[in-house]
Amino acid sequence: MFLVFNKEKIISYIVAFSTVAILFAGASFFVPNEDGVVQVSAKTAKLLPIYSVDTQEKKVSLTINCAWNADDIDRILDTLSKYQTKVTFFMVGDWVDKYPDAVRKIADQGHEIGNHSDTHPHVNQMTFEKNEEQIKLCADKIEKITGKRSVLYRGPYGEYNDTVIKAAENKNHKTIQWSLDTLDYKGLTESQMWDRLKDKLKSGDIILMHNGTKHTADALDKIIYNIKEKGYEIVPVSELIYSDNYTIDANGMQRKVKK
Repeated sequence: MFLVFNKEKIISYIVAFSTVAILFAGASFFVPNEDGVVQVSAKTAKLLPIYSVDTQEKKVSLTINCAWNADDIDRILDTLSKYQTKVTFFMVGDWVDKYPDAVRKIADQGHEIGNHSDTHPHVNQMTFEKNEEQIKLCADKIEKITGKRSVLYRGPYGEYNDTVIKAAENKNHKTIQWSLDTLDYKGLTESQMWDRLKDKLKSGDIILMHNGTKHTADALDKIIYNIKEKGYEIVPVSELIYSDNYTIDANGMQRKVKK
């Protein structure tokens, strides 16, 4: 038995099939987890960390990675105290081992401590189990000194993939990136750092800085002052992000799901 199609039907079928294919390729879907939902691309199914937050409140987060020395920690803490500002420090486990007194000072002054792996490896090249191990070892060290276990994770070198994010989730950590980078680790001056922020700063931004650099401790005063002058409140990351019922769009922006 043969089926006979005329030219018009064939064309209509081709158009319909192509339309469905295009819509599917460009669509997004939601992958639920125990905290809420994470939005990923249907084409790549790639999980994303939180780069920024969709919020109407004039709030941003300042984050400081700790992986090198601790020579400037006292100056950093003095500046934060001067402005009564709380931030999030992401610490490497090895750094925690070397500078327990600095960790204790940071915690005692009410700042949030996040997890930055145990030894700062290239996590994208590691297995799920090795990623879990890196997060657990660092969290153990932070808890031993502060009495609190970390719940936020930032991969070394800003690296992440599905394996890294799933390992962090399995260890009850949300993976945090950043939307604005001061590039302080490149030796930029305070004016150069602020020039990178001043025209881009918006509600929900997560700003990246590091301790142990040439100018970070000196630049912090100006950066905090200018952020506040623009009317923004600086809060720890955990006070900026949503803890549940959220999506993460293709740009890494965390959005609250409206009920």
